[in-house]
Amino acid sequence: MKIAVVGTGYVGLVSGTCFSETGNEVICVDIDQKKVEKLASGKITIYEPGLEKIFIRNTKEGRLTFTTSLEDAIKDAAVVMLALPTPPGEDGSADLKYILGVADHLGKILTDYKVIVDKSTVPVGTAEKVRAAIAKNAKVEFDVVSNPEFLREGVAVDDFMKPDRVVIGTTSDRAKKLMNDLYAPFVRQGNPLIFMDEKSAELTKYAANSFLATKITFMNEIASLCELLGADVDMVRKGMGSDDRIGRRFLFPGIGYGGSCFPKDVQALGKSAEEVNYNFKILDAVMEVNEKQKLHLMPAIRTYFNNDLKGKKIALWGLAFKPNTDDIREAPALYMIDALLAEGASVATYDPEAMNNVKQLVGDKITFVKASTKHCRMLMRL
Repeated sequence: MKIAVVGTGYVGLVSGTCFSETGNEVICVDIDQKKVEKLASGKITIYEPGLEKIFIRNTKEGRLTFTTSLEDAIKDAAVVMLALPTPPGEDGSADLKYILGVADHLGKILTDYKVIVDKSTVPVGTAEKVRAAIAKNAKVEFDVVSNPEFLREGVAVDDFMKPDRVVIGTTSDRAKKLMNDLYAPFVRQGNPLIFMDEKSAELTKYAANSFLATKITFMNEIASLCELLGADVDMVRKGMGSDDRIGRRFLFPGIGYGGSCFPKDVQALGKSAEEVNYNFKILDAVMEVNEKQKLHLMPAIRTYFNNDLKGKKIALWGLAFKPNTDDIREAPALYMIDALLAEGASVATYDPEAMNNVKQLVGDKITFVKASTKHCRMLMRL
């Protein structure tokens, strides 16, 4: 099948590469000329374990190509996937300007039937807005499908190639058949391909991420309670996680969730609830606790240094929002850095993948150190 992927960010590049791995002809389009040239030359632009190997293989074999021309990308494609950013606005709602801008352009250049797929995480009702934006100028039939991604950074290739489930929102039989054929190679082991209406598919993504964020936040509250009661949170976690109704995943306490998904998705779901006058109390509490959790360690650091951090050197191990990624979006470490610098401390940091991204953000305000494997092991033992 011929597929066009609009957007070569994290979701677009992973999706396009994995689709090409099963024999599809994929052309990815982006407005960033330098980025497209880099990708076309066989150089990957994000760090994701396992991705570079199949990226190189499929670019060499011609199944994965890149362009800056939307017209060229969609010309022969049966499916056009929109993998565009939906950054949070000032009020927390998802900004759809990139998706709707492309949708408006698509309406002017469609020459035959295509399935337009919202791969980005979008609020309920976006499929209708995309459909309307295309229909303003379209002279041919098309369908709009909601197909949210459920990729975890660090294991995204496995998540895509062997998904727990694939959610597809469409009320069109024609689009349903095409999407079924597209995803058939990924669900051969029996994992479900779940069809539903577009609005339900859109809400499923927000509901899933918000529930996981709630699980993380609940465990952080349990950790805080353990500190006061003298209990061992690791033992509590193991006791809870062994219950298969709860599960072991997302029960590790820390300094809050970050990344490209949880913060903006929780905010966007909260905004959607607000727009229909629903008081989503649990979600409000999750956001409040997570904001506080980012600086949970600061009181302990102040106490240790008698409330005087001036001239003290603090080392931070890890800068990305989670291991095995270079993604620093909403990373709790960035909030810690700001807080430590504000109180006069100097900060030395190490992260095997994310240091360059942080350096572009903060410059020479902090020190970036190198560590060999031997040093890493020694520090981890400490």
